[in-house]
Parts: sequence; C-alpha cells; structure tokens
Amino acid sequence: MSSKLFRLEATYQNYAWGKIGSKSAVAQYAAHSNKSVKIDESKPYAELWMGTHSNGPSRQAETGELLKDMIKKDPVNMLGEKIVEKFQNKEELPFLFKVLSIEKVLSIQAHPDKALGKMLHEQDPKNYPDNNHKPEMAVAVTDFEGFCGFKPLNEIADELKRLPEFKAIVGEDVAQEFINGIKPDAIEGSEDDKSNKKLLQKVFNKVMTASDEFIAKESEKLVDRAQQSPKDFNKSDLPELIIRLNKQFPQDVGLFCGCLLLNHCRLKPGEAIFLRAKDPHAYISGDIIECMAASDNVVRAGFTPKFKDVKNLVEMLTYKYGSVEDQKMQQESFERSSGNGESVLYNPPIEEFAVLETTFKQSTGVRHFKPFEGPSILITTKGNGFISTEGVKLKAEPGFVFFIAPNTQVDLESMDQDFTTYRAFVEA
Repeated sequence: MSSKLFRLEATYQNYAWGKIGSKSAVAQYAAHSNKSVKIDESKPYAELWMGTHSNGPSRQAETGELLKDMIKKDPVNMLGEKIVEKFQNKEELPFLFKVLSIEKVLSIQAHPDKALGKMLHEQDPKNYPDNNHKPEMAVAVTDFEGFCGFKPLNEIADELKRLPEFKAIVGEDVAQEFINGIKPDAIEGSEDDKSNKKLLQKVFNKVMTASDEFIAKESEKLVDRAQQSPKDFNKSDLPELIIRLNKQFPQDVGLFCGCLLLNHCRLKPGEAIFLRAKDPHAYISGDIIECMAASDNVVRAGFTPKFKDVKNLVEMLTYKYGSVEDQKMQQESFERSSGNGESVLYNPPIEEFAVLETTFKQSTGVRHFKPFEGPSILITTKGNGFISTEGVKLKAEPGFVFFIAPNTQVDLESMDQDFTTYRAFVEA
C-alpha cells in the first residue's frame, strides 16, 4: 500500500433536500465505490464528504483507518511542512471537498468569517460547531440553479414598486426611503456605496423580522399574483420560481428574502461561483462539486425548519450587491500539467483550496501532473481510467476518491472520452 496515493471511502449524508435514491449522483458514487452500500430508493442522498471533518470523515479504503489519524501520525509527509506551518494544524486538511445532489432548495444562509466564527462558536457551540470561516465554491456538474448574493439595487427597487406584497412586508416608509435613496451606479467602497448597503440592510431586516403570520398572509397573495398575473414581475422566471419553492416551503420568508432580494443564478456544467464569507446564498437544484474551508458553520435565514439566527445574520452580511455575472468564476489554464486531455483551474481568492478539473473530451490518453506542494483529494465523476504514481496504478471509476500526498507526481490515464476528475488541493 502506498502512502503517497491511495483510495478513500467518503461519507454520504441523507439530508432531506437531497435527490431520492439512485437519481442522486451522491448515491451512485457511494454505491459504485463501496459495494457494501445499497441504495435505498426511498431515501434522499444529499452530500458526499471527502476530507477530515469530524461530521463526515473519510477513511483509507483498504484498512478503514481514518484519514485524520493517518495525518496525525505523519503530518509533514501527509500535509507538507509548509502547510502545517501555514495553517498551524497537524491533524486536518484545511479544506472540505463535497459532491451535492440537490432536489429541494437548501436553506438561505451565510457563513461567518474567522473572527465571527470564533465568537459564535464560543457563545453557541451547539449551533456553531467549530471556530472557522467557510468561504465556498460550487462547480456545476449538471445544470444547476441557486441564489447568490443580493440583486442589483434598481431591480429590488423596481420589485418594491411592482409588488404590493413586498412593499407591505418592508413597510411604506422603508420602501420609499430605499427607492428614493439608492445610488445604483455607486463605486464600490464610496460613501454612496456605504449608504446603499445601509438601505439594503434596512430592507433585509424588515423582511427577516416580520412576524410569521404577516409573512404567511402576504406570501399567499404573492403566490396568487405569480399564478394569476405573472407579467407583474420584472423577471420572467420569478413567477414559476416562487410557485415551485412555495410548494417545497409553503408561506416561507424565503419567498421574500430569497426570490425577491437575491440573484437567481443558473449554471451550465463546468461553470462555477465563489461565495465569500458573509454572502447570502442557497442552492436550489442540480448536482455540484463543492469545496470550502473546513467548517460546518451556517447562519440560516429561510427555507428551513432549522435554527434561524436572524439577529446575527442581519448584522453580519456584507450587503454587497450586483449581477449574477459578478459571482461567477473564470476558468484558468493550468501550466503544471501536460499530455492528452485538458486541465482547467478554479482558483478562488482564498488560501485554503483551489479545484482542478481534468477532462479528455478531445482525445484519450495520459495527462501528467507535476508534484503539488500540499495534499489533494481527487474524485472521478464520469468515465473510466487510471490514476498512477511511481509503483502504483489504481482504477479510477465514477465515485472513486483518492488522496494524493504532497510532492507526488501523478498521471491520469483515460479509457474513454467521458473520463472526468475534480481535484481539490492546497498549497502554501
């Protein structure tokens, strides 16, 4: 058995919003990679966790040993000396890698930055289980939709003018103050931009602190408007979205704080978005590869039966606003690989992770990767092939997950043009 390259068994999660049974990519991957997993066609399979997080730890596939324990025994060789020094952790990966299969909308949420994560964990460890931040990135594997960030302010102002139900929730005074006071063309960081964000916070606060009874009453009218007068809305996809999400979470505040305040984002396979700490978002449908800092801290707003921390949420958000395009990530070429196939890099502006996608759409063959200075985890999502390093060659099939130690050169060999892998990694 190699300590440089080996198979992992990942942990899957049966959250209620996941796709049911074998319709779920998570279920397919889990069952294909581990023959002892039998798919229950009545259960949702939502997330596949790849990493060292205690809520869903990965194990060495042959021995069953926890990856975390393996790292703890030999942190320098498993993480790399620079990574240990940088993150001051000799037991865990600084990132958590996931596959998500989404049937129903997840809770509208945001994640704290490091300072707030530490404070929330100290105050309420039950609801905030660690002290880390959780910036995250999502790469669409199938067609995906979600909420990401606040809409441009002029769109929100237009909705307040068009939709009496929205204006009723916000209140006449705050609605007019917002409509009359915003400067849609403000330069980021300017005094006008700061004023815009304060006005947006007022609107969001009014929505989030409205009584359940008031939300139920006005959401019923909003859904009726979506059914009877779809042209009243400023975006053609909004009526259907409101009707659909109301079926999943009837008369929920998310119809206002999500559908009317946040961007409705659609991604094609290969497209990606990056969500900074303190940015509101929610996933609605599709299959994605997700990578994040190693945390499970969530501050929730709507579309959830779970704990909602309205006070902290309203206070913590950045209130950054803009178009969907502002949230999308650009693919970068990756110079440290060569041969057949193509590798593209998703490189968010944070230290904990980047993700590399490798495909062989044009030609099968071998793609070579120079050593990375930190650890990485790789998953095959489609097709068949092999992953190898000196003295080791392992099958790579859908759902197969691998750990690659620092300073290890590897080759990916495709057996067909569908062969696709995603590799999360960290470097100092």
